Amino acid sequence: MLKELSLEEKKERVKDFRPIDDVFFEVLVSDAEVCEEILRTVLGDAAVAVDGEVITQKSERNIYGRSVRLDALARLSDGTRCNIEVQRRNNDDHLRRARYNASAITFVDSQPGSDFEDVVSLLMIYISEFDFLKGGRTVYNVSKILRESGIEIDDGVREIFVNTKIDDGSDVAELMKCFVEKEVNNPKFPKLSARVKLLKTTEGGVTSMCEIMEKYMEQSHAEGIKKGRAEGRAEGKLQQLIELVNDKLISIVEGAKRAGMSEGEFAKLLK
Repeated sequence: MLKELSLEEKKERVKDFRPIDDVFFEVLVSDAEVCEEILRTVLGDAAVAVDGEVITQKSERNIYGRSVRLDALARLSDGTRCNIEVQRRNNDDHLRRARYNASAITFVDSQPGSDFEDVVSLLMIYISEFDFLKGGRTVYNVSKILRESGIEIDDGVREIFVNTKIDDGSDVAELMKCFVEKEVNNPKFPKLSARVKLLKTTEGGVTSMCEIMEKYMEQSHAEGIKKGRAEGRAEGKLQQLIELVNDKLISIVEGAKRAGMSEGEFAKLLK
């Protein structure tokens, strides 16, 4: 059990996490001030404010269910719902993933019988470790356009895709550099820098991280059993181990040992 580790052992377990990593990101951004700092940078608006708590995937108050992957969900001061998601693996249809999550948030947040003009406004920010839109830009703002006239229409959903791959010299690109670093110490982003340091160097911070890691592994184990029943127990267990390594919850060495494979054989499955 991670909680039985010494402080130095806990620090060792969390030292390689980066803000782009799911587990670490959710703990980072659960701090509303860190969430605000990210939003203000991406939107280029110093007045953006988070109203209330930030709901993360592991939050006890996450009412959206495990079938909907929401890394961080917040309400802005103007009433807009904002979802920030991080994605390290390029093995999905990211545009449809963002659309699915937007639909789920809209459905849950809308009141039965209300007018459609009252349907929640959404800001979807999708941060990836690759430029899957292949436009050579750090930021992509997606809009709906009337083809016949070129006029932009507003249906209440705004999508922004950001990546860590392209450096265009902007503040957003500088923030994205921080997202792929194990240590963050950038005066432009004091809230993020302080939060990373707290979670990696203080007893309370690393203990909180280890508690979240425990929950992830417990959930992954439960899902692995369920998947094993559907796909065959051995295949389900192997997929569970791959996901644990990809999320940096266990090492490749440990994953290979549990799978009964060599490190080289197991490493090939991660690609």
